[in-house]
Amino acid sequence: MAAVRKTRISDLTMRVHPIPPGMRVADVADLFLADACRDLLCLPVVQDGRPLGVISRYAIMRIFLRQYGREIFGQRPIERFMNSAPLMVDIDADVEAASAWVRQHMVLPVTEDFIIVEQGHYRGMGMVTSLLELMEHHVALRGRALARANASLKASQAHLVQSEKMASLGQMVAGVAHEINTPLGYVRSNVELARDFVSQTSSALVASRNLIHCLLDERASDEEISGHLMTAAEETESVSQSGILEEVSPLFDDTLHGLEQISDLVVNLRNFSRLDRARVDHVNLNESLDSALTIGRNLIKHKAEVICDYGDLPSVECAASQINQVFLNILTNAAQAISDYGRITVSTRVLPDGDQVEVRIRDNGCGMPEEVRARIFDPFFTTKPVGQGTGLGLSISYQIIEQHRGSIDVVSTPGEGTEFVLCLPCRQTASAAQNPVLAEAAGSEA
Repeated sequence: MAAVRKTRISDLTMRVHPIPPGMRVADVADLFLADACRDLLCLPVVQDGRPLGVISRYAIMRIFLRQYGREIFGQRPIERFMNSAPLMVDIDADVEAASAWVRQHMVLPVTEDFIIVEQGHYRGMGMVTSLLELMEHHVALRGRALARANASLKASQAHLVQSEKMASLGQMVAGVAHEINTPLGYVRSNVELARDFVSQTSSALVASRNLIHCLLDERASDEEISGHLMTAAEETESVSQSGILEEVSPLFDDTLHGLEQISDLVVNLRNFSRLDRARVDHVNLNESLDSALTIGRNLIKHKAEVICDYGDLPSVECAASQINQVFLNILTNAAQAISDYGRITVSTRVLPDGDQVEVRIRDNGCGMPEEVRARIFDPFFTTKPVGQGTGLGLSISYQIIEQHRGSIDVVSTPGEGTEFVLCLPCRQTASAAQNPVLAEAAGSEA
């Protein structure tokens, strides 16, 4: 944030000629009528260089508004009517400190300006309105500086969120690559076997074709026909004994099954990210959970058995890719909380009001003490070793659910496990659609 230049009271000092305490009231009234004093609320009363008080236009006006006020009081000395406890500010004072002091001691309505002194000696006058205008200018400068700082902070936050997304994407892609590699491995193996089968059967087909051509050739001798017949019989017997014909059908069934697994992974990856239609849409959360479980399967399958108890849910209006990210974050955290091999239970239901859907994800892992549970949604808080976690996953998840007008609660018992309870409204209001997450997703569609 750019620093606001410090302004001193000396910058506001007006060189106003003081009046002596013995000056007549009528003469002081004439001074207020002069052009040089037209902007002043009051005049300083000074003796031997030290201020004694001030006399204000308001005080003069009250005197002269009395019946025969000018005749009775006009010849009297001004010190009898002055304010002997005026506002006084040191010339070297900081404007902000002086403004705070003036506001604290100022009497309303404002009828007097303030005296500026240096080591107790009169140096000039300061206008309250000028002080307030200067403070308003400072506030505006700070407001602009804060706006720039806020924009920079939001940019930094967006960068951190993007970094967390990229880290999650890296883990997700690594897991998906591993899951794709397994069926791809035996698809490749089956294709190589099929190539060997084709090589073996092609010899029998060539021998059979040669035999047919020989039989159709009127010039072929009995010896030629006998030779081709023997070769075809040997090749056919070789294919029959190898068991190729019995293995081909299961081989292709396995290959198709592997390809279907790869296809399911790709479809779930697309549904998970929704990069092709990132928008606020009507989503079945049961399908979103299945997609997240598929994407995170490589990590989860080695740590826990997953038990799903899905209810019959209505569609939920949400940014699907954002909600999928929340589910994946919580599911992977649940798997990481299990030391050996445990259980993750995922259940969904419609709440009794019919307007909200509840998702519960529970693990029987290590659990958390209360001091950790209370901070898990704080940005950058993590219990993982340095370099293994940014502390942003659950913080981002909390923001996403909150911006969807939902709630996310955590119940945890050390040694027994943790349960995340998420509630999402089935429909978003017009005001909720203005939230950054939903607005961004809706903007992607446009």
